[in-house]
Amino acid sequence: MTPLGRRCAAAVAAAATAVALLTAPLSPASAAPNNPDAGGNATLGDVLESTGKRYLEAKAVLDASKKKQAEITKQLDAAQADVDRLTKQVGEMASQQYRQGRLTGPSLMLGSADPTGFISRMTSLNELAAHNDAKLHEFLEARDTIDRAKAELDAEVASEQKALAAIDKQKKEAEKALTLVGGNVTTRGLVTATSPIAAPGPGANSGWPAESCTQDDPTTSGCLTPRTLHAYNEVKKAGFNRFVGCFRTGDIWEHPKGRACDWSLQNSGFSVWDTDDELKYGNDLMAFLVRNADRLGILYVIWNQMVWFPATGWSAYSGDSTHEDHVHMSIV
Repeated sequence: MTPLGRRCAAAVAAAATAVALLTAPLSPASAAPNNPDAGGNATLGDVLESTGKRYLEAKAVLDASKKKQAEITKQLDAAQADVDRLTKQVGEMASQQYRQGRLTGPSLMLGSADPTGFISRMTSLNELAAHNDAKLHEFLEARDTIDRAKAELDAEVASEQKALAAIDKQKKEAEKALTLVGGNVTTRGLVTATSPIAAPGPGANSGWPAESCTQDDPTTSGCLTPRTLHAYNEVKKAGFNRFVGCFRTGDIWEHPKGRACDWSLQNSGFSVWDTDDELKYGNDLMAFLVRNADRLGILYVIWNQMVWFPATGWSAYSGDSTHEDHVHMSIV
């Protein structure tokens, strides 16, 4: 592999690292419960910054590859010109020998009037043979030059295509990851790049059949559906242990049906976030719900003036609360 090829491969590998961070499923070890209050996890903002850096690095490799391609193209043009010139010369020599007959030792002797003439003509024969050999050798070297340049160009093109594919995937996955969790408007980039994988909830494999409010609500004296209780436990298992309230009366939505919980940013009660810690806690909790929507049976999530539906994604929320003090979770 050429030095440029090695640099290209290194940049592609670096790009793949950022992509893997955004997209790879968590292993059983990495999917173990974490503690959002403890920090230390890479944020999506960090990943996107790294993605931008990797993009620039890969772009530099592409630029170098294109420059190298231009240089090799010039070499190819020059080598091809040599081949064309030598091909013409060799062809002329072959045509001349065909017309005059090949000069051999016996023919030279027969055509010589005396020994001096024989020696002179033999010398001419040797010089012609040496000239032919030199020209043919030059011809073959020119051919080899073209072959080597062509092989190098093919390798550069392959490296460039690989880098382009990595960049394209990198950009798409970064954009997809950012869009999935609400973009910068919702999160300001303060959200973990990955979330633990939740265990599938009741009904996940049978089309989410309707459930009744039959389970005790751990947060109130009310009740929850089995699926909502499962989601509650999975969020807790993921390390989100600040204040939460689920069942309540007084509206027509999911809370009185035992199918919703409000996850506060505070250890007690509710108040609008005003620190990066509180914003990131809400972002990470929201991201856990969104990334595990198919496993938990998420109906919708409301957070920070935005609402997310599995079928339509994020849109502005204009309900009776801005939901800047808690993450709302509704379950099917």
